[in-house]
Amino acid sequence: PEVKKELVEKVQKNAKNILFLTGSDKIATKSTKELNEVVAVMKEDAALKLDIEGHTDNVGKEAANQVLSEKRAKAVYKYLVRKGLDASRLSAAGYGPGRPVADNKTAAGRTQNRRVELKLKY
Repeated sequence: PEVKKELVEKVQKNAKNILFLTGSDKIATKSTKELNEVVAVMKEDAALKLDIEGHTDNVGKEAANQVLSEKRAKAVYKYLVRKGLDASRLSAAGYGPGRPVADNKTAAGRTQNRRVELKLKY
């Protein structure tokens, strides 16, 4: 079955507000609310699965950013598991700076690129 559009949109909106400190896999404290809302969505339907994709800006070496993106995805993964989600429903992968959503030439753009994307599926 296809995941309901409103659930996909809600989780994507939450994901946009999951932020990381520069050069770190530490989730910003203000992202807790969004992560908890994702947990609630996942708990409502035990058949849902979630792909967690980590991304970075382009500051620094590409190899280091690749590792950082993997750590960011894993940080979200670990948070969700700590909140009671079964690890078998989650996957985490990092994509480094290779898939920017904003211009890395500006501070605001780099902030947007330091992100995770959450993709629901069955």
